[in-house]
Amino acid sequence: MDVGADEFEQSLPFLQELVAGADFVGLDIEFTGLRSNLSRPQQISLFDLPSEWYLKTRQSVQQFTICQIGLSMFSSVEGESNKYVAHSCNFFLFPTTFGILDSEFSFQASSVQFLNQYGFDYNKFLKNGIPYMNEEQEKKIKHSILRGNWRVRSSLDKDQIKVVIDKVTQWLDLAEEGDQMTLPGISGFQAFEVQLVLRQALPNIWTVLKEEGVIVKKVSQPHRWYLEHASCDQVTCWKEQILLSARGFSVFFQMLVKAQKPLVGHNMMTDLLHLHEKFFRPLPESYDQFKQNIHSLFPVLIDTKNVTKDIWKKVRVLWLTLTSSQGHWDVFCGAPRVLLS
Repeated sequence: MDVGADEFEQSLPFLQELVAGADFVGLDIEFTGLRSNLSRPQQISLFDLPSEWYLKTRQSVQQFTICQIGLSMFSSVEGESNKYVAHSCNFFLFPTTFGILDSEFSFQASSVQFLNQYGFDYNKFLKNGIPYMNEEQEKKIKHSILRGNWRVRSSLDKDQIKVVIDKVTQWLDLAEEGDQMTLPGISGFQAFEVQLVLRQALPNIWTVLKEEGVIVKKVSQPHRWYLEHASCDQVTCWKEQILLSARGFSVFFQMLVKAQKPLVGHNMMTDLLHLHEKFFRPLPESYDQFKQNIHSLFPVLIDTKNVTKDIWKKVRVLWLTLTSSQGHWDVFCGAPRVLLS
């Protein structure tokens, strides 16, 4: 099941139910790049200590972003041994661009080529990606929204907001109290942004978001005060709802953390770094601190690459044991070849 921004909020209760009932969760992440073109001393080496690898990879994680997360929730079949039902979801993500948040990230040609080869849909990523933020970003935007220190960041949004304000201001000059106008084609975060800016700039209007767009109504200042303090639309409550929408996939990430299910992946260290950076907190400089943080989020981590390496070692020991005696060679030499193929 593909999940984008349009379907995400409606899917949350179902997703929460899947996670709660899962025995373990499988994870795979796609990125806009893997390794930045670092100078020679910073290039990854087979001889790197884990802490050295971490510091080098940390730089790449900060440069690239997540474009898709694949999650499979595995639930055991009642009454049957070693049988599971898997519910798989592909989440297309895009960094939150809202208010003061405007992330920068890079693309790597080889990663784009890889994704193209396997039919990755960039429209779902760029046009309908689920927003997300980490805890530090959430604190910044929450502080700005709740204190009313609101400002539009991107030049494109500034131009659009200016056009909207000019249009509403011209309409206000001729409108009577109680008249209303519709601003069509405004939805999502842009609708929240437009309403916040209009309410802040014009004391004699009120705004409501409906299916047809943002409705602007001319009201008296006493009526405006009443609307702001009405239980159904208190400004603080309204801004909290905006913040909840802006958090996006981070809400589901917190569900995963709270569920404490075993997390399974293959060669997943880079995945874990991205999970920490994008949804929890910026990656610390200390590798030990990272390990402590990630294990507090996901106490049980299973990397199938390490599992297969461990199995390989055990099979190799068995093979060497069986072949150490010349008398047993003819009997057992074929079996290990099958196991190791």
